Amino acid sequence: MSGHSKWATIKRKKEKIDSQRGKVFTRLAREIIVAARNGGGDPNGNMRLKTAIQKAKEANIPNDNINRAIQKGAGELGGAAYEEFFYEGYGPGGVAVMLEIMTDNRNRTAGEIRYIFSKNGGSLGETGCVSWIFDQKGLFIIEKADNKISEDDLMLLALEAGADDFKVEDDSYEITSDPSDFSVIKETLENKDINMAMMEITMVPQNTIKLEGKEADQMVRLMDALEEHDDVQNVYANFELDD
Repeated sequence: MSGHSKWATIKRKKEKIDSQRGKVFTRLAREIIVAARNGGGDPNGNMRLKTAIQKAKEANIPNDNINRAIQKGAGELGGAAYEEFFYEGYGPGGVAVMLEIMTDNRNRTAGEIRYIFSKNGGSLGETGCVSWIFDQKGLFIIEKADNKISEDDLMLLALEAGADDFKVEDDSYEITSDPSDFSVIKETLENKDINMAMMEITMVPQNTIKLEGKEADQMVRLMDALEEHDDVQNVYANFELDD
């Protein structure tokens, strides 16, 4: 099992018991605002906005909140002007870490993120120091227990829809694709009533680093601290842990 998949599994379990709904709402609203600002307020012509709206609805964000976020992004309502960019750095054991940031105060965010890295055995790096390790991919996680389709049928369905790779894990299947094929694969799976535990365009590492003992504990603390920061939309890393 890849490091990415293991962290994705941990992340899903954390989200199921996450009581900090306000932070989830804030991050999803920011994603809608930026998506609408960059690609317009019509989700039919803006795939990123369409995906952000779907995530917001899955998180039970009220439609009024979603519509206000779209209007802010489209310039119809006032609000903070968010910048969107990546930070790169290293975790314990030389793990590569990429952060997707959305903030209205770059200087404040930089200082806070640098402190989180240094406090948890890592360091904030220069632009480009680890980005070459990651590829942008469409990712679908399908849990075996939630679906009756056979492994062979699911693999054939995914590959015919344009998937790059199909991996079998202990309790799930992992499908990856080029981002341009994401919407076609998503629609194909939904039309077959396939339940997906996760579907997103994300950054997938080309290789992983296995951590144990103190470094593993530090890495989990670092990931927790980064994910809890208000300005961090997503965290990507190439570590691998034993269950």
